[in-house]
Amino acid sequence: MLKDLPRYECLLEAAKQFPDLDPSATEVYLHLLRTSDDAFGALTAHLHRAGLSQGRFTVLMLLIDKGTGCARASTPAELADRSGVTRATMTGLIDTLERDGLVSREPDLADRRMMSVKLTAKGEALIHDYLPGHFRRTAALVEPLTENERKTLVKLLAKIMGQAAVLSAQPADAVPAGIT
Repeated sequence: MLKDLPRYECLLEAAKQFPDLDPSATEVYLHLLRTSDDAFGALTAHLHRAGLSQGRFTVLMLLIDKGTGCARASTPAELADRSGVTRATMTGLIDTLERDGLVSREPDLADRRMMSVKLTAKGEALIHDYLPGHFRRTAALVEPLTENERKTLVKLLAKIMGQAAVLSAQPADAVPAGIT
């Protein structure tokens, strides 16, 4: 990601050469990308100190029952679907987590042809030890925002996510609606 984002005046100048460039839309987009990259980086360093990657952390979080805080089993296919990665990627994540003793694979009780993945005691301890610092760090990241600003930001980001879903469903060469 760019270290120094272009000034708005530069975007206005670029729009003279590229009429399809909407300066305010581009400014928002670049700030969104930069903020996402910076926020991800601020939390990734904390993950790495715990010996985790974003993918490994996601798998561990998916194996925690949010209602009870206890471990629960899931199939690799369910984990892949819930995390938005391919099944092959999930297999690799589970392999490394199993190698490190954080998860185990066991035959599914309902269907012996299937495997269930669940946290080991070591995995459960790691995630429970890690989460308090993680939650403090995420809170510190948005600490400059008031509660109303946080709610507004969530609503605005939801609008962008909705539009991203619409654009993703269109063919790559399609011109988005409302744009000529």
